[in-house]
Amino acid sequence: MEKKSAAGKFLVVIGAGESGTGTAVLAQKQGYEVFVSDLSTIKPEYRAVLEQNNIPFEENIHSLSKILTATEAVKSPGIPDNVPIIRELRKHNIPVVSEIEFAGRFTDAKMICITGSNGKTTTTTLIYHILKNSGYNVGLAGNVGRSFAMQVATENFDYYVLELSSFQLDGMTDFKANIAILLNITPDHLERYDHKFENYVRSKLRITQNQTDKDALIFWEDDPVIHNVLKNEHLNSMLCPFAIEKHIDTEAFVENGDLVIQTAQRRFKMRTEELSLKGQHNLYNSMAAGLAALIMDVKKEDIRKSLADFQGIEHRLEYVATVRNVRFINDSKATNVNSCWYALQSMQTPVVLILGGTDKGNDYREIEQLVAQKVRALVFLGVDNSKLHSFFDGKVEKIADAITMKDAVNEAYKFASDGDTVLLSPCCASFDLFKNYEDRGRQFKTCVRNL
Repeated sequence: MEKKSAAGKFLVVIGAGESGTGTAVLAQKQGYEVFVSDLSTIKPEYRAVLEQNNIPFEENIHSLSKILTATEAVKSPGIPDNVPIIRELRKHNIPVVSEIEFAGRFTDAKMICITGSNGKTTTTTLIYHILKNSGYNVGLAGNVGRSFAMQVATENFDYYVLELSSFQLDGMTDFKANIAILLNITPDHLERYDHKFENYVRSKLRITQNQTDKDALIFWEDDPVIHNVLKNEHLNSMLCPFAIEKHIDTEAFVENGDLVIQTAQRRFKMRTEELSLKGQHNLYNSMAAGLAALIMDVKKEDIRKSLADFQGIEHRLEYVATVRNVRFINDSKATNVNSCWYALQSMQTPVVLILGGTDKGNDYREIEQLVAQKVRALVFLGVDNSKLHSFFDGKVEKIADAITMKDAVNEAYKFASDGDTVLLSPCCASFDLFKNYEDRGRQFKTCVRNL
C-alpha cells in the first residue's frame, strides 16, 4: 500500500496499556514523533516495551503544554470522552482517534469486525478459530488478544478478526470493515452515552460506515433495535441477516434441526446438535461466524470441523466444577443485564445466582421473569447492593450480601440444593471489588475449587 508520510507529525498517545503501547510502537515505526502520557502508573510490562523502543513517556501526570502541541492523539478505549485531557485536546481542534482507526491506515489486510452488546468475544474468537484452522494468515485483535497496532507493526497478516466495542467505534472515521457483524444491541455502558440509549445505538452502527457494495453486513434480523435502525439507514453493503426462523432474505437459519447457511453463491448445512457451543445465544454466534466464513470462501468441511471442535472462551458460561452435586458456572464476562438473561435462559436446573458490582444504569426488569422461574436464591456481591435490594427484595425468598468472592461462593453453596447450579453472572462491571472481570472470574474459580 502507499505509505502515509509522517513527516512533521507529532502523535500523543493517551494511556499506556495494551492498546496505547502498541500504538506508540507502530507510530514510531511509521516515522512519527511519539509521546505517551498516562495519568496512572504504567504497568511494568508496558513500561519495558516503551523503554526498549526509546519512546518518551510520562506517568501519573498529563503535561498539558506538551500534549497540546500534538498534531493528532490516540486514546485508549477505556478513557471516556469527557475527561479533562480529552476535552482540552478537542477544544484545541486536535483530532482524537482510536487505536483501530490509526493502525488501520498502515495495513491492506481484510477486516472482519464484530460488535454487539453480547456475544462478540465468542463470535470473534470462533471466526478466528475457523480461519486459522483453514490455513488463513490471520490476526486476532481489538477488544480481545494482542494490540491491533502492535500486530500491524510487527506482523504481516492478510486478515484481521477484530472485536470492536462501542468505545473503539467512537474513535473511528475512515476505517472500513470488509465484513461487519452486528450481533445485537441492548442497553450497556449508558453512563458513557449521557444515559441515552439512542447514542449507544448510533455508536454501534458506526461499524457499517465506509462500507461499499463489495462489503457485507451480517446482522441478527430479529433484534428489534437493529431492525428499526436499519429500516431508516441507506447502507451500501450487502445485507446478510441471520435468525432462528427463515424469513424472505435470511441467509442463516435453523431448519429441521439443521443450521443452514445460504448465500447467493454457496449453501452449508450442519446438524445443530454437532455444534460445540450450546444454548440459543451460542446458536446465533455460530450462525454469524459460519456466515462470515462462507462469505470468505472457507471450505465447508473446515467450517463444519471448526464449529464442532471450538472450545469456547474463559469467563463466558464456563463450567468450573461440580461439588457434591452442585454445578458451578463462571459467567463473569456478563457485565450487563442482557448477558445474564442469556445465561439464565440456558440453565436447565434451579439456580443460585451471584449478581452485583459497579452498576452501569442497569434495568433488571429484563431478567425479572427468568429469575422468578429459575432462581432459588440470590447473592449480591458488591460494595453497594442497594439498587439490587430495591428491585429484588420480596421477589426471591433467599438473599444474602457479600463483599468478598469467598463469602459469595460460601453463601451460594449454602443456599444450593442437590442438583442446583451456582451461576456467577453479575450484570455489572467488576471495578468495585476486582481488577477486571477476568480477576473476578478467576477468584470465583479458585474459591469454588477450595470448597
